[in-house]
Amino acid sequence: MYKRLLVAADGSKNSIRAAEEAAKLARLAEGAVVELIYVMDYSKSKGEVLQSRDGEMLEAERRKKLVPVEDVFVKSEVPYKVTILNGDPGPAIVEYVNKSTCDMLVIGSRGLNTLQEMVLGSVSHKVAKRVESPVLIVK
Repeated sequence: MYKRLLVAADGSKNSIRAAEEAAKLARLAEGAVVELIYVMDYSKSKGEVLQSRDGEMLEAERRKKLVPVEDVFVKSEVPYKVTILNGDPGPAIVEYVNKSTCDMLVIGSRGLNTLQEMVLGSVSHKVAKRVESPVLIVK
């Protein structure tokens, strides 16, 4: 069974659904642990830094996006930890997952950036093609 699950999340509805599916899987295996991965996109974070008054406030704003996702694990009583990465979401997720030992990556089919999905293809599609471990894409 799946003992170590990674969940890529951005706070979107689909990432919340991905967290719900990961929680279901984690409850099936005794001792399963979930790692929640959130990627700070450099192109977006530059604007956030310019608009923010201090680093603590910026960090709090970033963490707010994950609250609904974290609530899924809290309510399900599934142990989890949060890892925040920096960079372009697709490549950052692929690099992190391929370097770690996980049983499965769970990711939502669409994120917050619908324009990027139309122009470049979705992050979930890019990740699924390049990650070496099993990937569950949740709609």
